[in-house]
Amino acid sequence: MLDLKFVRKNPEIVKQNIKNKFQDNKLGLVDEVIALDSELRDTKHEAETLRAGRNKISKQIGALMAQKKREEAEELKKKVTADSQHLGELGKKEAELNKRVKEIMMVIPNIIDPSVPIGKDDSENVELERFGEPAVPDFEIPYHTEIMKKLNGIDLESAGKVAGNGFYYLMGNVARLHSAVLSYARDFMINRGFTYCIPPFMIRSEVVTGVMSFAEMDAMMYKIEGEDLYLIGTSEHSMIGKFINTILPEGSLPQTLTSYSPCFRKEKGAHGIEERGVYRIHQFEKQEMIVVCKPEDSMMWYEKLWKNTVDLFRSLDIPVRTLECCSGDLADLKVKSVDVEAWSPRQKKYFEIGSCSNLGDAQARRLKIRIDGEDGKYFPHTLNNTVVAPPRMLIAFLENNLNEDGSINIPKALQPYMGGMEVIK
Repeated sequence: MLDLKFVRKNPEIVKQNIKNKFQDNKLGLVDEVIALDSELRDTKHEAETLRAGRNKISKQIGALMAQKKREEAEELKKKVTADSQHLGELGKKEAELNKRVKEIMMVIPNIIDPSVPIGKDDSENVELERFGEPAVPDFEIPYHTEIMKKLNGIDLESAGKVAGNGFYYLMGNVARLHSAVLSYARDFMINRGFTYCIPPFMIRSEVVTGVMSFAEMDAMMYKIEGEDLYLIGTSEHSMIGKFINTILPEGSLPQTLTSYSPCFRKEKGAHGIEERGVYRIHQFEKQEMIVVCKPEDSMMWYEKLWKNTVDLFRSLDIPVRTLECCSGDLADLKVKSVDVEAWSPRQKKYFEIGSCSNLGDAQARRLKIRIDGEDGKYFPHTLNNTVVAPPRMLIAFLENNLNEDGSINIPKALQPYMGGMEVIK
């Protein structure tokens, strides 16, 4: 969420940013919120003037009563009553204006970084760099669920009976591999100085609206019926929410946390064959990383975060590339974002396995997270990045480590987490 003062002083910058994100339907909101803000400030000023006048009259009434000038005092009392009624009306008007201003400010997109490429959607994202040599073996690689089935590692049919489409049972060594990857990712991030955390898996609505846009919320979140609770779509939500309504001492920055959680997502809409199996599902587990830092440090941390994911995948011999998200592919709160994609030997192309985002002070402003610095209080910047999400990551792992006989090589870094196993047969 932008600073309203910034919008008031820089309406053309805000409008151009909206155009850059191809959200022209929101252009009228800028002038509307500025007009509403002006009306709100006038209403507040009128109310303050009335209160001051009422207080002054109250003192006059006391003096008149002391002088036994009852008739004059009664006339002033009538004015106080009338002013009180008007103040009540102004209070209602102020509440309505405040609500509408907040509603608009919640949907005006954050100002994107000047380095972000301008484009309408993800088809115009820009490749940045490749890490590792993508290879295609001289034998046919089956679809990932077929690889798992041959290892007795997945049961989609039973999951369909129990929970419906978009769910799965992982079995045996495939399930063990899933847990091994999470444990390895946890230790990988701890060794990089991040504090490990297991957060709440449900959050209240004020946290949901603090960390994401309304459009994302509707598309992703499952609500608990009859309660003000939502299942998290990623642990970033509850990790950033940890700091809601807090004032952090500047010396405590940066806050660097890595978290494990299950994740729950609606994943609305129809998806192609490549997004079935365990690629796009309603339930999965993930290791995440988040940073709360000084504004001047956020781009430095942005670079560090995505490099952590690249380094982890390369330590498992999986080729990856980074893809800069264009303006039209950025969620409203994001300043800058990069996707990390893994190589798929079967598809002979890369596919997304994680995303790193800098959100500027948008989440901090919504959640009222402030820093107590030497020169006063200010909003920090927040960042998040996927360390690893095993169900999707398993696709890349299995394809890149598959042998012609159907066995799976276990990279050295992961072998201690698999009980010393070198190959899954």
